[in-house]
Amino acid sequence: MNTIHILDCTLRDGGYCNQWKFGFDNTKKITKSLVDANVDIIECGFLTNKVIYNKEITKFTSIEELAKVIPNDRKGKIFVAMMNFGEYSIDDLPDCDGSSIDGIRVAFHKKDLKDALELCKKIKEKGYLIFVQAMVSLSYTDEEFLSLIRSMNVIEPYAFYIVDSFGMMKQKNLIRLFYMIENNLMEGVWIGFHSHNNMQLAYSNAQSLVDTQTNRNIIIDSSVYGMGRGAGNLNTELFVEYLNENVGGAYNLKPLLTVIDEILNGFYQKNYWGYSLPNYISAVHWAHPNYAGYLSEKNTLTVEAMDEIFSMMPQEKKFEFDKEYIDYLYVQYMAAGEAQEGHLADLKGKISGKKLLLIAPGKSSGVESDKIKAFSAQDGIVTVSINFDYPECEADYIFLSNLRRFRELPRDKQRKCIVTSNITTSSAFIQTSYYDLLLPLEAVKDNAGLMAIQFFISLGVLEFYLAGFDGYSYDVRQNYADHSMEMITKKAMIDAMNEGMSEVLNTLREKVSIKLITEKKHIQ
Repeated sequence: MNTIHILDCTLRDGGYCNQWKFGFDNTKKITKSLVDANVDIIECGFLTNKVIYNKEITKFTSIEELAKVIPNDRKGKIFVAMMNFGEYSIDDLPDCDGSSIDGIRVAFHKKDLKDALELCKKIKEKGYLIFVQAMVSLSYTDEEFLSLIRSMNVIEPYAFYIVDSFGMMKQKNLIRLFYMIENNLMEGVWIGFHSHNNMQLAYSNAQSLVDTQTNRNIIIDSSVYGMGRGAGNLNTELFVEYLNENVGGAYNLKPLLTVIDEILNGFYQKNYWGYSLPNYISAVHWAHPNYAGYLSEKNTLTVEAMDEIFSMMPQEKKFEFDKEYIDYLYVQYMAAGEAQEGHLADLKGKISGKKLLLIAPGKSSGVESDKIKAFSAQDGIVTVSINFDYPECEADYIFLSNLRRFRELPRDKQRKCIVTSNITTSSAFIQTSYYDLLLPLEAVKDNAGLMAIQFFISLGVLEFYLAGFDGYSYDVRQNYADHSMEMITKKAMIDAMNEGMSEVLNTLREKVSIKLITEKKHIQ
C-alpha cells in the first residue's frame, strides 16, 4: 500500500498572491503551525540570487536566511526550498549540515532539461535531498517523458514530480504519467504531484493518487487555504481532513485553521485567488496562467474574446509567459475590426466650436451629479459619457471601447454610440480605429476616457471638461458610481493606472484645455 505525504507550499507558491510579503513573524508562525499540524514536508520559499534579502518576504538568498524561519523543534519534519533553474549559483550553496533546510526542489522548463539535471546532481553531491520538478509534465511526449525518467535512474533523486503547472491535467493524464513512472523509475525514489486548480480538479486528482495500487511513497503538494497563483492549489486543510478520515492520517487541523483566520484571510481579502473563468480558459488551451491574468486585468474582454485570443497562440508560445507576445496578440485582436466612419462629418458639424463634457463612471459622477447636470445644461456643451450610459442626464453620445459594456446597452442607446473597432456591430453611430487611439503607456494603453479625448482632439475639439475621471482607489467600493461596474485590481496595477492617467492628461493639456469639474481624487 502506498504511503501519502503532504508537502505544504504556502510560503512559496502562495507568495504569487502577495509578492511573498508574508512578514517575518507570520512566516515563523506558519512554519510552526505546519509542524504542529504534522505536515510532513514544509516549503519555506524560494532560494534565489535575483533579489536582495528582506526578512519580510519568503525569497531567500542563502541557507542561513532560511534557517531563521525554521522552528527550533522540527519534530522530524523535512524543510525544503525551491530553486528555479538559472536563478541561483551552485557556488553559493554550502554543503548541507542539518542547520537549515534539508532539501531543494529544482524547477525547470523542458528547454533547460540537460543543464537542470546537471544542477540537480551537484546539489545532491552537497548532501541535500533533491526534488526534481520538470514543469508542465504534459508538454513532454511519452518518449521524452520516459527519457526523463531514465535520467532519474542515474541521478537517484529523493523525489521525482508530476507537475501540473497550468491546472489542465485530467485524471486519465495523471494516472497515465504515474504508471509510466511507477514502471520505469528505480525503486526507492518517491513520486510527487504538484497541481493547480484551474479546472477544479486538484482535489479529485489527489484522491486518485491515494487510491493507486503501489508500494511507493507519494508526495502531494498543497497550500493552506489553497493559496497560490491564479486558481490556487489543492487546499492543505481539506486534504488532511480527507486523509485523516479515509487512510488513517494523523494530521491536526486546528493549527491550519488558525493560520487561515489570523494570517491568510487578510491576504485573500486584498488579492483573492481561486477558480475563475479566465484561469479555466488558460487551462483548456494548455497555456501559462499568467496569460489569463494579463488578459483579465485589461477589463475590456469578454470570456469569449479571451478564448479567441488563446486560439491565436501557437502551442510553442503557450508554455512560458511572454508579456510582449501577449500584448502584441491583445492589440492585434482588438484592432482587427474595421472603422466605419460614415457619420464622421455629421459629428464634426455638431461639435464644431463647442465645449465637450466627458463623463466617466467614477464615483464622483454619482456623488456630484447635480454639478454635472447643471454644467451639461449650459449653452455650447456637448455631453459624452464614457463606457456607460450616464443615468443622471441624457448624454449626446456614448464613447465605448468595452464590448461587454456595449452589449449591456439597449438597442436605441447603441445608435448614438461612438465605438472603437474592436467592437463588432452595425448599430453604432460611428466605429473608429482602436489602433489609432492607443496610448504609449502600458498601464493606460487603451483607457477609454483617454482614447475618447484623443478621438475628439482629432476632430478639432479644443476645450474639454471632465467629470468622473477619478482614477482608482485600493478600496473597490470607491471606484464607480454604479457598484455593478466594480472590479478587483491589484494595487500595483492601480498605482500604474493612476500615474499613467496623470501623465497622459498632462501631456494632452499641452495641446488643448482640459479641466476637471468634479473633485480631484487619484489623478493629478
